[in-house]
Amino acid sequence: MVLQSSLKNCVQLSCILRTPKAGFRSTTSGGLIIQSISNDVYQNLAVEDWIHDHMNLENRQVLFLWRNSPAVVIGRHQNPWQECNLRLLRQKNIKLARRRSGGGTVYHDLGNINLTFFTTRKKYERMENLKLVVKALKALRPQLDVHVTDRYDILLDRQYKISGTAAKLGRTAAYHHCTLLCNTDKFVLSSVLKSPYKGLKSNATPSVPASVKNLFEEDPSLTCEMLLDAIAEEYATQHQIDHHITLINPADETVLPGINNKTKELQAWEWVYGKTPKFSVSTCFNMVYKDSVLVVKVDMDVKYGRIEVCNIDLPEQWLPPALCSELVKSLTGSKFCPNETTTLATTLLRVCPQDDELHSRWNLLCENMIMLM
Repeated sequence: MVLQSSLKNCVQLSCILRTPKAGFRSTTSGGLIIQSISNDVYQNLAVEDWIHDHMNLENRQVLFLWRNSPAVVIGRHQNPWQECNLRLLRQKNIKLARRRSGGGTVYHDLGNINLTFFTTRKKYERMENLKLVVKALKALRPQLDVHVTDRYDILLDRQYKISGTAAKLGRTAAYHHCTLLCNTDKFVLSSVLKSPYKGLKSNATPSVPASVKNLFEEDPSLTCEMLLDAIAEEYATQHQIDHHITLINPADETVLPGINNKTKELQAWEWVYGKTPKFSVSTCFNMVYKDSVLVVKVDMDVKYGRIEVCNIDLPEQWLPPALCSELVKSLTGSKFCPNETTTLATTLLRVCPQDDELHSRWNLLCENMIMLM
C-alpha cells in the first residue's frame, strides 16, 4: 500500500518532484533515474534504504545519483576507531555514517559522485554497472584511460583508484553503489582515513588502502554535472528510456512515507557506533606531570560501542586506588565516547577530596583516557 500511495508509477513521482528539463519525459516502466537535491549523507543513505524496502523493482531498474557534504562513510561491519581519525572528524565537523552495505570506508565531499544501481536480486550485476560508468566516461572524454578491475574498482591510468564498490543483497531486491572521485579534497581524504588509535584489536572488516586520483586532475575541463549527465545518458541508452533525471527531496514524507525515521536511525549513536563489532584496546600512554613521566597501562573490551571491561594500571602513590576504582566502575557500561567520559570524569571530580594536586592528577588521567576514544 505504501508503494501505491507514494510511488504508484514514475509519472506520479515526476509530477511531484522533478524539475523539468528540455527533452526529458518520464516513463511508467523500465528504468528510472533519480537525483537527490540534498547533500546530507544520512538523508541520502535513507533514500537508498527506502527504495530497497518499498519500491517494486520487478519491472523497473533504478539509478540513484547523489552527492554529500564532507562525510566519512563506513561499511556495515566496520570499526570507526580502526578506520578513521574520529578526533579530526570532530574538529573539522565532518559527519560519520554507517551504511547498510558491506565493503570499506570512503570519504565523501561535493567533489565525489555517488551512484546506486537498484535491481531485483536476480538481475544484480555490479560488473555491468561499472562497465556502464566507464563507457559513459569514455563517451565524454575518449582519451581517458579508465577500466574496471576484477575487484570491482575503476582505475585511472592503470594505477589510481577513482571508484570503489559496495552492495546490499536483500531477499528479493538488491543494490550496488559506487563512488566516483571527481574533485575531492585528497588531503582531507588521506588525513581523516588514517586511524591514530593504538593497541586496538578487532575482527571488523578492514579497508584496503589504495592510491587515488581525481578525474579533474586528468581533465580540468570536466564538471560533476557533466559526469552525472553522461552517466544518466548512458543508463538511459542501455535501458532504452528517455534521458530524464527526476529530482527527489529526501525529507518529503508525502512521497517517501517513513523516510525521516530512516534518517534518524542512521544518525543515531546506537547505529553509527553501537553496531561496531566487539573489539579490545590494550595500550600504554605517558603522562608528564611536573618533572616526572608516568607510564599508564589501559586494557578495555568494548561491545556494542560500550565499555564492557576496563582496567587502568598506575602507581598507588600517584592516585588513591579508591579513586581509580571509581573511574573504572563508572566507565564500565558507559559509551566508548569522549563526551560521555568527560561527563563522568567531571561528576566524579566533584566528590574528590578538595586537594588541588589531586585534582590536577585526576584531570590529566581523564584527559589521556579521553584521547583513547
